[in-house]
Amino acid sequence: MPSFSLPRPARITRTHKISAALVATASCAAALAFTAAPSDAATVASNAPSVVKPVSANGLPIAPKAVAGAADGADSSSVADGIKVTAVAKQDDAAQQAAKRAGAGESVAAAPKSAPKAPAPTRYADNLDGWIRTSLDIMQSKGIPGSYEGLHRNIMRESSGNPNAVNNWDINAINGIPSKGLLQVIQPTFDTYHVEGTAKNLTDPIANITAAANYAAHRYGSIDNVNSAY
Repeated sequence: MPSFSLPRPARITRTHKISAALVATASCAAALAFTAAPSDAATVASNAPSVVKPVSANGLPIAPKAVAGAADGADSSSVADGIKVTAVAKQDDAAQQAAKRAGAGESVAAAPKSAPKAPAPTRYADNLDGWIRTSLDIMQSKGIPGSYEGLHRNIMRESSGNPNAVNNWDINAINGIPSKGLLQVIQPTFDTYHVEGTAKNLTDPIANITAAANYAAHRYGSIDNVNSAY
């Protein structure tokens, strides 16, 4: 039988152990470096700008403040222009409506005005002067002619200024209708020419004067034209 011998196992020397240790150490370091190193994608993402900066026509970047200011100015200008256009449109519409109303014959209602207050009647003294002046105010409001002088002159001749004077001796007295008062008026004449707004009492000074002045105006044109018994 042929004989053969097995190969001897390789002898591991000290040199071989050191080399193996160095290789293992290098492999660990490479693995650690690969794990810690960021990927290309992560590096690009971290270095990429967060906002794309605008670029002008010549390729140079535009300053952010200038761009923002221009945008704000454009927005403000657009808002202001819109307000102006709206205001002009409203004015034109109001003018057109007014023109239509005027063309249709409509009148714009004026603000109501408060009615002027009537002046309070003047109060005069309770004497001959006051009676004449009060009568003149009433005569003027009723369109009855006469003056202070005309009234006073005839009063003094007829009754000497006594509102209770009574004539008991003339033809009127004989007929039962004596003349009475400041201007010596008989009852039928007083009833016919009595002036509204005065007392219906024949001997009332103001009522007597105004009724007599009204009678004289119808018969003589004015009490101023009377210079004797009337």
